Amino acid sequence: MFDFVRNNTRIVLGALLLLIIPSFVFFGVEGYTQFRDGSNASVASVDGRSITRAEWERAHQRAVDRQRRENPSATGLDTDAARAETLEALVRERVLDAAARKLHLAPSDEQLRRIFASDPQFAGLRNPDGSVNRELLATQGMSSEMFAQQLRGDLAAQQVLVGVARTAVATPAIADATLNPLLQRRELQVQRFAPAEFRGQVNPSDAELEAHYNARQADFRAPEQAQIEYLVLDLATIASRQAVDEEELRKFYAANPGRFGTPEERRASHVLIKAEASAPAAEKAKARARAEELLAEARKDPARFAAIARQHSQDPGSAAQGGDLDFFGRGAMVKPFEEAAFKLKPGQISDVFETDFGYHFLTVTAVRGGQSKPFESVKAEIESELRQQVARAEWAKASQEFTDIVYEQSDSLQPAATKLKLTKQTATVTRQPAPGATGPLASPKLLSAVFSTESIEGKRNTDAVETGSNQLVAARIVTHSPARLRPLAEVKDLVRESLLTERSQALARQAGEARVQALRKNPAEALLGPTAVLSRMDTQGAPPSVVDAVMGADVRTLPAVVGVDLKGGGYLVLRITKVLPRDPAAGTDAMLRQSYAQAWGAAEADAYAASLRTRFKARIEKGVRMQTETEGTGR
Repeated sequence: MFDFVRNNTRIVLGALLLLIIPSFVFFGVEGYTQFRDGSNASVASVDGRSITRAEWERAHQRAVDRQRRENPSATGLDTDAARAETLEALVRERVLDAAARKLHLAPSDEQLRRIFASDPQFAGLRNPDGSVNRELLATQGMSSEMFAQQLRGDLAAQQVLVGVARTAVATPAIADATLNPLLQRRELQVQRFAPAEFRGQVNPSDAELEAHYNARQADFRAPEQAQIEYLVLDLATIASRQAVDEEELRKFYAANPGRFGTPEERRASHVLIKAEASAPAAEKAKARARAEELLAEARKDPARFAAIARQHSQDPGSAAQGGDLDFFGRGAMVKPFEEAAFKLKPGQISDVFETDFGYHFLTVTAVRGGQSKPFESVKAEIESELRQQVARAEWAKASQEFTDIVYEQSDSLQPAATKLKLTKQTATVTRQPAPGATGPLASPKLLSAVFSTESIEGKRNTDAVETGSNQLVAARIVTHSPARLRPLAEVKDLVRESLLTERSQALARQAGEARVQALRKNPAEALLGPTAVLSRMDTQGAPPSVVDAVMGADVRTLPAVVGVDLKGGGYLVLRITKVLPRDPAAGTDAMLRQSYAQAWGAAEADAYAASLRTRFKARIEKGVRMQTETEGTGR
C-alpha cells in the first residue's frame, strides 16, 4: 500500500484534490473553517431556526462592549453566568421576533423614520440634518442598515408585549393586599449577643486545635498559584506613541466647529391644533384654517401669545404653561418644528407649519449657547482623539503581529516586548480572579490559558488572549506552585482563630436562644438594647435574614419575640412591640397602586413571553458550553 502511494504520488494528489476542492466550492473557506472550529454548531433554536455559536459569540461581544462603554471599570463580563445570560436574552429576542412575524407587527420605514426623528433617546445618534450619525454607529460596530434592522426588531418586540403589559388590572383591594405587607412598619427592641463577648470563655488545647485542623483541612490549603509575566497590547498603548503636529490639530478644530462649543439651544412656545396625518383632507384644512386664525390673533398682539396658547392650544403637555417647551437643542424636535424654531430671532412668530401631530405656529422666547471654545482649551482633547484614530487604523496590523510573535517564539515574551515596545509586567495569580481584580488579571479567559497544561508543563507563552475591547494579553509562567495542605505548625495561629470564632459564635447563639425563651415566658421582662422601626422598604441596613424574621413574625399577639443567628456575626434577639401603618414617604395610595399595576403588567408580560417560548418551541441545546476560548491555548 505504502509503495503504491510512494510510486504514484501524482495520482494520489489528484484524487485528494478531487475530494477537497468540492468542499470549498460548496462551503467556501470560511464555511470549512466553521465546520472545524464549531462556530456553526447550533446552541439553541426558536421556531425551527437555529442560533449558532458564532451568533451567540457576536451577541455576547456586543453586550460586553456596550457595558464597557457604560462602565469602563466593570468586571465579570465574560463569565459563564454572563454568557448564559446573553444566550437567554438572544433566545428571548428570537422568540419575540417570531411572534412579531406571526402577528405582522413589523413597523414600516415611515414609522422608523418618525420615531428616530422624534424620540429623545436617539438625539445623540442624529446629525444636525436629522440623518443617522454613521461614524458614531461605526464606533459601536454597526452600520446604518444594522441599526435600522435592530430598531425595527426592538419596536416589533415591544408591540408584542405592550398589549399585555398595559392591560393589567389591579383593583385597590388587590393592590392594598399586596402593598400592606411590603410597606407595613414594625417597631422593635433589639439585643445583640456578639461573639467577642464570649471569646474569653474559649481556651482550646493543642489536641482540640489538631482535631479542628483535621476536620477543616480544606480551609488551610494553599491554593494553586503562578508567578507570571505578561504583556498587554491595547489601543491606549498604541495611541500613546503617535505624534500629531499642531497643524493637524488646528485643521481638525476648524473642520468641526460644532464639536467644540456649547450647542445652541432655543426656548420656544407654540400653539398646536391637532390633525392626524391620516385625517381626511377637509378635516386637515379646517385645522389649518383654525391655526391661521390664531396666528393672526397672536401677531396682532404678541403679548397675548401665552394666553392664546393656554386657551386654544391642543398640546396637553404645554398648553397650561402658555405653550412653553423650555430649552431644546437640535435633534430634540421633529424636523419641521426644529427648522421653524432655529430660523427665528427671539420675539418673532413663525408661519403655520405641519407635523405628524397637526398644525403649529411658535415664537422663540430665548436663545442660549452656540459659543465655541478656544482652541487651546480643547487642544488636548483633539490630540487624544486623533491619536485614537491613528491607533485604530494600526490596531489590526499590531494585533496580528503580537499574536504571531507570542505564538511563533513561544519560549519568551521578550521578542514581542522588543518588537512592539511593550513593558513586561508581573503578578501572582490563581485559577480564579482575585477579589477586586481589574483589567487583564480579572479575565477568566486569560487565567484559564495561564493554567492550561501546556502553559504549566511546557513553559510556553499563552496565545494572545482578548481580555477587553481592543486589548490583547499574552502571559507565561515564571514559577508554579501546586495547591497543597499547609502543615499545622505553619497555620496554627489561623487554626486557633478559626476555632475561637466558631466556639464564641456558638456561645453567643446559645445565650441568645436562652434569652428568646425567657422573653417568651415573661414578655414584660426588660430588654436591653436600642429601639428601631423596620419595614421591607426601609430596612435600616439590616440583613435580609433579620428583615424576613421581623416582617414574617406572627404579630396577632404583641409583644412578639424572634431570634436570628447572624452566622458568625453573633445572635440578635428582636422583640416586636408595635405594628405601624405605611410610611407616608412611600407615596400616596394612587401612586403606589399605579406602581403595583405597572409591576403586575410587567409580570404578565414576562409570563406571556414565557408562554411564547413554549409556543415557538424555544430550547437551548443540552450540554452547551458557556466558554469557547478558555479551554487552553489550543495550539
